[in-house]
Amino acid sequence: MTMRILLVDGVMERAGIVGARLALLPGTEIVRPTPGEDLMQAVARTNPDLILVDMARPDRDALDGIRRVNSELPRPIAMFVDDGDPDFMRAAIDAGVSSYTVVQAEPPEIKPIVEAAVALFRRYHLLEEELHRTQTSLRERVLVDRAKALLIRRRRMTEPEAHLWLRRQAMEKSRRVTDIAADIVAGMDDEDRRNGQS
Repeated sequence: MTMRILLVDGVMERAGIVGARLALLPGTEIVRPTPGEDLMQAVARTNPDLILVDMARPDRDALDGIRRVNSELPRPIAMFVDDGDPDFMRAAIDAGVSSYTVVQAEPPEIKPIVEAAVALFRRYHLLEEELHRTQTSLRERVLVDRAKALLIRRRRMTEPEAHLWLRRQAMEKSRRVTDIAADIVAGMDDEDRRNGQS
């Protein structure tokens, strides 16, 4: 399986060495931005598996492009810099950099850096997806509980009756229970507003 790596050059001489080392990795394809192309455009055009950014010194403007890519077309991003500025390192990681390496002379071994960037990216996004699922589940539970409370208060149902009613409505209409609950809450909120209730 081929791994396509987008190499973004900030240091042309060293980038040549990095590119040569990357080319030695089995199944690796190196692509580069075209002249005048920003990072987002290059990622959209090349669809890389990993982005490697090589810059001589911390460049906060470059972080804007990384932040945009991480938001819209997330990929593992490894960064080489000459200066170990801890504030910039934190800003780079916040922007979406998976692996941050300070290079004082010759670039280090590339393979472990690439593997670490990919592994950390995958781990982070698994945690992010798990958090999103948990938050969604909690919001849905709160919504269903609110709908049941409204049915109990307005229609004099017991809690089991309200729960069963929501499930039956969902089955009859081939919809999710949370969708039925959302309709109930929205409908009764509208009714309250029409009646001038808070």
